[in-house]
Amino acid sequence: MFEDIDDYAIIFLDREGNIDSWNAGAEKIKGYTSNEVLGKNFRIFYTQEDIINQKPEKLINEAIRNGKALDEGWRVCKNGLRFWGSIRITALYNDHEELIGFSKITRDLTEKFNAQSAIEKYMQKLEIQNKELEQFVYIASHDLQEPLLTVSSFIDLLKEEYSGAIDPTGEMYLSFIAQSTERMRSLIKGLLDYARLGKKKEVGMVDCNALIEEVKIDLFSIIEPCGAKIVYRNLPVVKGFATELRLLFQNLISNSLKFRKKDVSPVIRISAQPTRQGWQFSVTDNGIGIEDRFKERIFVIFQRLHNRTDYEGNGIGLAHCKKIIELHGGKISVESSPGNGSSFHFTLNLL
Repeated sequence: MFEDIDDYAIIFLDREGNIDSWNAGAEKIKGYTSNEVLGKNFRIFYTQEDIINQKPEKLINEAIRNGKALDEGWRVCKNGLRFWGSIRITALYNDHEELIGFSKITRDLTEKFNAQSAIEKYMQKLEIQNKELEQFVYIASHDLQEPLLTVSSFIDLLKEEYSGAIDPTGEMYLSFIAQSTERMRSLIKGLLDYARLGKKKEVGMVDCNALIEEVKIDLFSIIEPCGAKIVYRNLPVVKGFATELRLLFQNLISNSLKFRKKDVSPVIRISAQPTRQGWQFSVTDNGIGIEDRFKERIFVIFQRLHNRTDYEGNGIGLAHCKKIIELHGGKISVESSPGNGSSFHFTLNLL
């Protein structure tokens, strides 16, 4: 029966590692016919480096000691080409517990190995690009802030030196310049914060209940005047980046507070359910809601759906949330409709 299996190379060896028999899969994978290999030592399938290092013999000895030996590495076909093989050598004994030989099963994993290697190279390239991008953002932001400081300084000088000499229209223009400068400074800070998320942070256990209480204290000046209620209980302790997770909940709660209905006290409910990979959280509000066509756009950095005169902000908060969740191996989505509030659902996977 084993002779007909062609996805695996199945070989039987004698006590010295010489080939007694093999199946069609061995012929297919290694390229030899039975007549060409029977009686020869199985080291012919190994690279010259492995032969010099006595790897075949070491695997045989390991199988004798432990009953089996497992290995992955480059193997050599008849035509000299290499393939990445996963092998299992098992020691065989007779009824008297005397060693009579070995079975050797090999699987060609070249495609899987090449795919994994390609992924690793891509990840290395991506890491380099991310570092370059982070450096660019830092340098660009630093260079951009210098002229902004100069503009702000001259605005202050104009107000001091020419107080009373500037007519109301001029005062209005100066105010516009100051507001634009401050907005640009806020955008630069947001860009820097976004680039630094997850950098050089240690993973730890984070109590989400305590985290929400801290966020409520931080947002007290917004929560109290509008009579907002934040409802939650029995949230889990998760493994993750504490600072980032705090920013995640702060941004989601701030978003619900910002986009509340007029003359309606905000109610924000936070819940969590276990999943196979970790936890799924929901942050639900009774705010103004979101149109379907904007549900992807809201997670893109610097994207705004409303005029600044209606709602303040720089369009970074939800982009922060998305990146933080992705750092934890999760995803975020939103269920919403205009006038009916929003429910943000996100997963935090076990790190």
